[in-house]
Amino acid sequence: MSTERNSSRGRQGSNKSASRRTNNSQGSFKKRPSKFEKKAPAKPVKTDADGIRLNKYISNSGVCSRREADVLIAAGSAMVNGKVITEMGYKVQLTDEVRFDGALINPETKRYVLLNKPKNYITTMDDERGRKTVMELVHMATKERIYPVGRLDRNTTGLLLFTNDGELAKKLTHPKHNVRKLYHASLDRKFAVKDLQTLSEGEFMVEGKKVFIDDVAYVEGASKSEVGIEIHSGRNRIVRKIFDTLGYKVVKLDRVIFAGMTKKNIQRGHWRHLTEQEVSNLKMI
Repeated sequence: MSTERNSSRGRQGSNKSASRRTNNSQGSFKKRPSKFEKKAPAKPVKTDADGIRLNKYISNSGVCSRREADVLIAAGSAMVNGKVITEMGYKVQLTDEVRFDGALINPETKRYVLLNKPKNYITTMDDERGRKTVMELVHMATKERIYPVGRLDRNTTGLLLFTNDGELAKKLTHPKHNVRKLYHASLDRKFAVKDLQTLSEGEFMVEGKKVFIDDVAYVEGASKSEVGIEIHSGRNRIVRKIFDTLGYKVVKLDRVIFAGMTKKNIQRGHWRHLTEQEVSNLKMI
């Protein structure tokens, strides 16, 4: 009896093992990968070192969209290292000289940063004397290298634009484009009505040269020593020199409007990026 029971148990165990093998053969068992099996090679990561498609290069330079660039490339508007390129998909290196309609272009993303400048910062990239510069205030604004458009002297506060868009910077600093710059000047004494009328005539001589004054008025709600003056001249310290010529000392000077932009929501010493609409407005000047 004992032998038969043991034999029966053996047959049952054998049947169970066979059943497990059968189930495994039907897909329930997942094969573990061998450590000796070769892995599929990783796909190479594409970088700008492999070259940039010409249409992307043109688009990144701010000229137009990629789709528009394709049309203009086919029309022969693009040159790489002095050779006209009409091939779709042509790749360029960052070291190549790329021209579009004869003008040298750069694929770097264009940045536009507006700063509300405080006192005691000079408008320069660096200073040999170790004085504080405006670049210290905007160094976290963007990874691209940006530059101040025009200047504000050390003691003048207010709006200062930074960008790496060279064409726009030239436009905004050239007097012929009449870029509006409005200053709030605080004088050491009341500004006489006759002097206000003199500046209101529009032309004024400073150091033997004409300065065109677009508008001048007392600041509403303030004392007669507070004057708003609008000019488009880019001459150094020109507002201070205008009042100095009339015998007044400028105690405080603040640029409150530049090219239609105001200091709204920008605290002193802080900055913000321009909106797309603001950039479009500047390019339409």
